[in-house]
Amino acid sequence: MFHRCRIVGIAALVAAVGGPAAAQQTPAKAAPTAADWAAVARLPDFTGVWEQTFGGGGRRGGGPPAGPALTPEAAAKRKALQAAAPEDNQTANCLPPGMPGIMGQPYPMEFLLTPGQVTIVIEAYTQVRHIYTDGRPLPADPDLTFHGTSIGRWEGDTLVAESIGFSPLTEIERNVPHTDQMRITERFRLTDPETMSIQTTVSDPGVLTAPYTSTRTLKRHRTWTIAEYVCQENNRNFVDQNGKAGINLGSPGGKAK
Repeated sequence: MFHRCRIVGIAALVAAVGGPAAAQQTPAKAAPTAADWAAVARLPDFTGVWEQTFGGGGRRGGGPPAGPALTPEAAAKRKALQAAAPEDNQTANCLPPGMPGIMGQPYPMEFLLTPGQVTIVIEAYTQVRHIYTDGRPLPADPDLTFHGTSIGRWEGDTLVAESIGFSPLTEIERNVPHTDQMRITERFRLTDPETMSIQTTVSDPGVLTAPYTSTRTLKRHRTWTIAEYVCQENNRNFVDQNGKAGINLGSPGGKAK
């Protein structure tokens, strides 16, 4: 399967020679009306910048949640990965964690509500998620991306988002790769005017013996803005010619000496 950027490039090339590029494109939609914006105004107020909280005065209050229950094959694979490169991970080389990990980063995120869409601007790795609430279905053959394709619906005061189609570079958690069966369901709701609860359920029959559910609590900061986060700007990690990760504390930019 091609990545979206490659599909767009191919579509543009076909269009240049007069081929059927229209089949690759999403039909244009009418501009939002005043009624569309009025409908958004009636939704729960998710707008603004939010930050995950950790209760009890510690980083994780009552302790971390229990991890996912792995199949024997997945558990063995995790053990092998830990033994092969215990210090290496994708984020050390400036790749974002993708879903579900990106939503658990200790950095703020901003929610924007517009007609037919909820946009989440995540400070960590300067990532943006789109949750489409315009009634479209999940794609039958999605592009494989770090955040997947997310389709949302409102159930009363709760935004329910279903996501599929994740890049093989992402993991359920550290050293736990997913399969193409992974599906993530999120439930966003306000528990009070300044507090948001996000319940996340990850299912993947190829890796997990049962769906894995965790809950996060976010607090709104009405005076905050999202800062710039450029991982590569001060990156001191590198990968040598044998694929082994390393760090050079005297070399911003991640170049091996």
